[in-house]
Amino acid sequence: MIENEQLKGRYYKALLERDKQFDGIFFVAIKTTGIFCHATCRARKPKFENCVFYEKAEEALLAGYRPCKICQPLSFPHQLPEEVRLLVAAVEAKPEKRWREEDFKKLGIHSATARRKFKEVYDMTFVQYARARRMGLAFKNIEDGQTVIEQQLAMGYQSPSGFNDAFSHIMGNPAKKTTVKVLTASFITTPIGRMLALADEAYLYLLEFDNRRGLEREIERLRSRLNARIIHGSNTLLQQLEQELAAYFSGTFTGFTIPLHLSGSAFQRAVWDLLRKIPLGETLTYKDLALALGDVNKVRAVGNANGANQIAILIPCHRVIASDGSLGGYGGGTERKKYLLELEKKI
Repeated sequence: MIENEQLKGRYYKALLERDKQFDGIFFVAIKTTGIFCHATCRARKPKFENCVFYEKAEEALLAGYRPCKICQPLSFPHQLPEEVRLLVAAVEAKPEKRWREEDFKKLGIHSATARRKFKEVYDMTFVQYARARRMGLAFKNIEDGQTVIEQQLAMGYQSPSGFNDAFSHIMGNPAKKTTVKVLTASFITTPIGRMLALADEAYLYLLEFDNRRGLEREIERLRSRLNARIIHGSNTLLQQLEQELAAYFSGTFTGFTIPLHLSGSAFQRAVWDLLRKIPLGETLTYKDLALALGDVNKVRAVGNANGANQIAILIPCHRVIASDGSLGGYGGGTERKKYLLELEKKI
């Protein structure tokens, strides 16, 4: 999401004037309608205060907005191939759907061809698109559910069973057990993208960029393991986390103090413990970590443990690089990894 007020003003002016040179440069989401458009959309222009500007369509999708049917922002500057048009229509008809190979066949579409054409047109894979739309809907649900929850509390529903679980439609309900843990979800804006945090008053359970691949499954596993319900809001721990992340990104960082709830094997926890000991501004290789754990043959296992980390930045898996000095992988994307490492050299 674009935060710069001057840039937002320039983009809003381009929207009012339907300036073609800005098509594909930004996407504008309209809070009152729940859609997003590109600069030359013919629809009635929204008020400035109802506009949210994004550089990427995926960001708008993850925020819960759907593409405008008038300007079809995701097709610019291309014409939609028939396969892609059918897939978009199918996703919009049932955005919570998880796609399987047989679903393509039911539409009479060859999946490999459809995926290739989708990537050419949208600069994202069909899986990314469908997932972003599904997750955006889930995120929007928990945000919209806040008022319902507050009303329930005001009416005296103190039990966790009285809470509205806003992820239910997308990710299913937790198992019916006596004890239900309530986790609060909060979205935190950073210079490199929005993050989703899940926490109770005692621990942080998850902190991930909201477009991370596999995030949906991470949330599902967490909900299942803890028998958790997720609500939207804030608590003292999440407020503290937001303050500490703001200090981190602004360069006034003195260290994270948030208590973490770590669920993993003994080996994974050993790797995560080593990650937290890597000094700010320094890096280690996967091999370095394997050696520190006493077995140079566990380089791949170290990499897998890195990938299983559910608490980004605070457990700094971005400080692990390949033996040849290259960045290596990162769940949040290599551009973010590069940004974080450069940031930490300046702190």
